[in-house]
This record gives sequence, structure tokens and C-alpha cells, in this order.
Amino acid sequence: MQVYFAPLESITGYVFRNVYETYYGGIDRYFTPFITATDSRRLRNKEMRDILPDNNSVGCLIPQIMSNRAEEFLRVADQMAELGYDTVNLNLGCPARTVVSKGKGSGFLARTVALDRFLREIYEKCPLKISIKTRLGVDDPEEFLEIIDIYNQYPVEELIIHPRVQKDYYKNTPNLDMFAEAVKRCRMPLCYNGDICSVEDYERIHTRFPEVSRIMIGRGLLAHPELALAIKGEPVTGDITRIGKYADAVCRAYCEAYGPGQPVLFKMKELWGFLADSMPDGRKLRKRIHKTQRLDGYQRLMQEVFPEVFRER
Repeated sequence: MQVYFAPLESITGYVFRNVYETYYGGIDRYFTPFITATDSRRLRNKEMRDILPDNNSVGCLIPQIMSNRAEEFLRVADQMAELGYDTVNLNLGCPARTVVSKGKGSGFLARTVALDRFLREIYEKCPLKISIKTRLGVDDPEEFLEIIDIYNQYPVEELIIHPRVQKDYYKNTPNLDMFAEAVKRCRMPLCYNGDICSVEDYERIHTRFPEVSRIMIGRGLLAHPELALAIKGEPVTGDITRIGKYADAVCRAYCEAYGPGQPVLFKMKELWGFLADSMPDGRKLRKRIHKTQRLDGYQRLMQEVFPEVFRER
């Protein structure tokens, strides 16, 4: 089973990816948080830092592009080719209102004629392989039947399906019946994405869809960083000291990249919003971290929770 790390805006940038790979790994493909294609000929500094090969020590990284205009998508793809990438991913899955209101992400799925025209142009002109991350539609899962017909016209490198519609956001449950339709109808390799937070969740998907050999996980890996290894059958221990070393390494890497201060504190709070699930009495720890007002206060709390980690430093 191939395991992909889903992109999560503001969390899974290059600093985090490198530390995660060092302490856990087990990931076959990492995907960058989406690069917004615009009419500008240059990427933002933040986006460029995130995709520069020299900044990334993971095995396989796929840049993800957000766009609904072919010329903008192709411009960014050309820049990725210049950096040495051979594959990019098109984001047709983001459900955020700020994205959907611009007709991008999963919002583009409502405009099937324009989507078909867009895909035709990028697949004809792009020098790279293009995979797609998609939702089922905007309002109704049945929308996906027409969307599948569109995707099947093009050489999609792989189709990563999060089987919810846009209006679901992350509520309700993934529509496995519609994913089953995709397994029957799609001509390209498929990857399942959605609500895999444990080995049991993975086994439930694998049992129903044994022909699908790729899964993408986001929040589940943030909450349980050993999950990819466990899915692959490698021995895992739930070692609390390892979690402490990992969190400390993430914090130190952020401080090195951005300087110690409030932005690092905010990033660590965001990470612990998930990671606390791996800790005994994680709810209490999450609340204590949330209440910290300064980075040095957070660091003192970490020394209290993980004294053995800081003794070894």
C-alpha cells in the first residue's frame, strides 16, 4: 500500500515535512499546500521556499497547483519543470468558501463545461504529468458521474478522490458508494482520501476496495504520526518520548526558519491541536498548550511534559 501525506495549508510546509520524514517517514508521496496560480509571472516567496528542491529532504514531493485558468496553471507548471519536477497535482478538492467563491478548488466542479475546456488545454500543453485531487461535486454526490466522464477523456496520472461534496466540508461521512462507482468507471489509477485516522479505518477501506493500492491521509497523520508505518505493517510502539522529540524538533526547525516568536507558537498550537490525540490525557494537554501566551511559556510546558527529552539535549 502506498501512503501519501495530504497537504494542509499552514501546517505541512517544507519545515514540517522534513522533520516528519526524519522522525517517522513511511510516506511514498508528499504534496505541497496549494500554489495559487495568478497572472503574476513569479511565485510568492513563501511558495518558492516551500517547493525549492534544496529545502526539501523528503523522497518524493508533488507540487499542488490551484487554478481555473489554463494559462496560469501552465505558467506555474513550467516553473515546476524548471526546478526539476516531473509531476504536478491539480487541486479540485478544496472546500473553503474563500476558494470556492472564486470558482476554484471544488468550486470549479460546478462548471463542467469550463472544467472540460480547462483540462483539455492543460493536458495538451503541459510538459509534466498531471494528477488530480477532487471531491465528488458541490451539492450532490451524483454530480460525480458526469465529472468522471470528463476526467476519463484525459491522461490523468492518478485521481485522488475525497468522497464528499463541497458543502460537506469535513462533516458527514465519506460516500463510499460513490467511490465504488469511481472504482468501476475510472480509467486512471485511483487513490482514496478521507477519514483514515487509524489502522482500523484503513483496513475497512482496503477490505472493501482491495484493488485500490494508494491512500492519502492528512489529519490522521498529524494526530497519529506512526500511522503510515502501522498501515505498512512496521512495528510501532506509541512511544511518548519519540513524540516529544518530534514536537521539539518541529519547534526548533520553525525557530531556525522564522525566528523564535509568536508565529512559531501559533504553528505549534495548530500542530498540537491534532497531535494531542496521541498523548495520555491529550485533551487536558491541548487546553494547556492553547492557553500559553508566549513561546517561552510553551517551551517550559514542553519541558514539564517531556523532561527526558530536554535532559538529553
